[in-house]
Amino acid sequence: MKNILIASYDMEVGGVERSLASMLQEYDYSGQQVDLMLFRHSGDFMHLLSDKATLLEEIPTYASFRYSILETIKKGLFFLGVTRILSKLQASYVGSKKGFSENGYYQLQLMWKYALPFLPRRDRHYDVAISYLWPHYYVANKVNATQKIGWIHTDYSTLEVDVELDLRMWRQFNYIIAVSEACKESFLTRYGELRDRVFVIENVMSPESIRLLSRDKSHSLMMKEDNRFKLLTVARLSHAKGIDQAVKALKLLEQRGIKDITWYVVGYGGDEPHIKELIKQYGLEDRFILLGKQINPYPFMAECDMYVQPSRYEGKAITVTEAQIIGKPVMITRYPTASSQVTHNVDGYIAELTEEGIADGIAYLYSHPEVRERLSNHCLERDFTNKDELAKLYQLMGTESSRRGYS
Repeated sequence: MKNILIASYDMEVGGVERSLASMLQEYDYSGQQVDLMLFRHSGDFMHLLSDKATLLEEIPTYASFRYSILETIKKGLFFLGVTRILSKLQASYVGSKKGFSENGYYQLQLMWKYALPFLPRRDRHYDVAISYLWPHYYVANKVNATQKIGWIHTDYSTLEVDVELDLRMWRQFNYIIAVSEACKESFLTRYGELRDRVFVIENVMSPESIRLLSRDKSHSLMMKEDNRFKLLTVARLSHAKGIDQAVKALKLLEQRGIKDITWYVVGYGGDEPHIKELIKQYGLEDRFILLGKQINPYPFMAECDMYVQPSRYEGKAITVTEAQIIGKPVMITRYPTASSQVTHNVDGYIAELTEEGIADGIAYLYSHPEVRERLSNHCLERDFTNKDELAKLYQLMGTESSRRGYS
């Protein structure tokens, strides 16, 4: 019996959290005891977790990583609160010296660096410990395991981080899993010395479940009754996802005389006030509509005429593949890993990563229904089932599953 630990933050609504739930649902538990360490037992996706994995007790010090500084101090975690203040101040000062456009990732690195002395270790020894979400300091520094695996879900070439600080953490992992080939290569542009440790395992999808969930029409009535050409994006409201660019692109389309388009966004995040202000500034209140957090985004995908991912960078956007599974024509921006997400003009359309480029791509597909139909039909004919991706993980882990015919 092998002992496996899988660690992540929580199960709030997000692509990484949904991919973790899918992996745990499809995982082969025979011959393994799998423990799941969530820093915080919260989130609308908690119910998606497999009961075959043992959810470990929540530890207050780790749960604090989702708290504000004030909340952390109020809960009696004074020293952790101080480390958060120090990391924020240092990130602001050093980040400005380094010319960082945003300090969020760097601050997160520092937050973990300074907090480590105050965090408890996991006493139990594991055969394999998997850290599913960056930063991976918990598994790297606080878990005793024969083998350690870290997961990467984003385009690391775009992140503004202290590379050497990250390298000290990454060197403690035996294997690093990227969710696409392009995600792997972007990671290696920053961490080239780790090439021999990096492998690609795509996010495990369940096409049947996605199609079934898309038939639930109880929450998509607003879109159903909207007779305009409907775009949809499912994403965090953050700089990385480019929702601000989407607002500006829709305004450009209006200025070009294309006014029969409405853009819906499912998601939430820190940029919401800024995006709402942009919507108001451009007078798009009735045409750029924020739907907020939705546990099941698939009925909204089913109602849209086209799915658009206006991101500045991605590892591999799960929502794009989900829209393809439902048979929607998709358009994404030309972020560095875009070519690993869709094949241009075959199963999706890649627009230039500017407000004008997004507007141009939408205008083209809007005025060419035959192209949209061709993209949609290609996706409907494609088999998105990829449960065998887990076989690659079993091989790296050397578990019984790999020896039962996968290797």
